[in-house]
Amino acid sequence: MVITYLVIVGSSNAVNLTDGLDGLAILPSVMVGGALGVFAYASGNVNFANYLAIPHIPGVGELIIFCGALVGAGLGFLWFNTYPAQVFMGDVGALPLGAALGAVAVMVRQELVLFIMGGVFVIETVSVILQVASFKLTGKRIFKMAPLHHHFELKGWPEPRVIVRFWIITVILVLIGLATLKVR
Repeated sequence: MVITYLVIVGSSNAVNLTDGLDGLAILPSVMVGGALGVFAYASGNVNFANYLAIPHIPGVGELIIFCGALVGAGLGFLWFNTYPAQVFMGDVGALPLGAALGAVAVMVRQELVLFIMGGVFVIETVSVILQVASFKLTGKRIFKMAPLHHHFELKGWPEPRVIVRFWIITVILVLIGLATLKVR
């Protein structure tokens, strides 16, 4: 119960912290949501679950519809949220989006894989935690600004470069997460 709470609340806040640049939070959410859809389908199919050595959870394959809707809506939103954004997500979008990712990960029993695939969200959150802890304990900052994407902006990286590089990192992490299907 406690782990479920931490995964859902943690992922919700992690996506919210990441939503600071145009398109930075939505495409990683789309990619992680799509990958969780693959996990949901595999977990819901007894043959795939046995072959991949993942827990078979009857009925959870239906979550692929939810994940597909998340991916479709996210891509539609991304059209208007890429740099320079015409529409912004804000807390109203980021918090439930992160909670949805966490809830799907809990339902398909892939919380650790969510941690891997959502590495950009994790790094952004850890950067905030480290910055606050360092400033409270030593009075010094580790980063120029937290979350981490603002640190790179203050170092002189243009916003599109930060965004696309974080997207590339997410693609790699999602592929690593999907590779865990066969590593077991």
